[in-house]
Amino acid sequence: MFSHSGTHRTPNHNLKLATLLGLTAGLVNAEGFLGFSVLTTNITGHAALLAEGIAQQNWENAKVIALWMLLFLTGAFTSGLFLSLFAANQRYSYSVPIVIEIIILGFSAIYGYRYNGSTFSKIALPGSLLFAMGLQNALVTLVSGSVVRTTHLTGIFTDLGIELAQLLKTSVKDRTVLLLKIKLKLFIISSFLSGAITGAYLFKRIGFRSFYIPIIILALVLLYDVFRLDVKRYYRINSRTFKPEKT
Repeated sequence: MFSHSGTHRTPNHNLKLATLLGLTAGLVNAEGFLGFSVLTTNITGHAALLAEGIAQQNWENAKVIALWMLLFLTGAFTSGLFLSLFAANQRYSYSVPIVIEIIILGFSAIYGYRYNGSTFSKIALPGSLLFAMGLQNALVTLVSGSVVRTTHLTGIFTDLGIELAQLLKTSVKDRTVLLLKIKLKLFIISSFLSGAITGAYLFKRIGFRSFYIPIIILALVLLYDVFRLDVKRYYRINSRTFKPEKT
């Protein structure tokens, strides 16, 4: 899913990425909102809250919201930095951001019950989730060549509406490509919504321990790609070592 890029990526790679990471984002979105009363997978709504805080001269809230937005941006920057620094080593380029995200979600699972709404709690808990979602969104965007985005649905619904309209007038050849794009958008939407519903259901029953579910998904995604790379490397080395001799 992560180890293929550019011309080596197929629609199937993007569908897998959209399904699993969209599910993860939906889980975090619902669990973060129910646990901290904060939308943690995007910053669109925070812009209005920031404007309200400034207009009402509520500088304490305005500073916290501005920090949330900055943390999301920092997460995206961090993913971009790792993919640039480790471009020659695919494994590290995507595995490090995923490991960081897993650690942050684990932090919420263990310490989330201590959330008390103070400025420090808002920075340490929901703020860290915003950083993690910025991290994930940038990682998925870069790996998929800006085809997949998983942490919010606004742009996805917009693109889907445009593509559905284009479907009415495209040629047969263009229709095939367009249908693949529509299929991908539907997978992202359904995965995100499924994750959000599941996350809300689980949080009502097991509280902050529900954050372990997206951790498990991310760990499986990481292990799948790492194991797959190891198997490919093993067979490539052995095929070179045991080439039959020419007679």
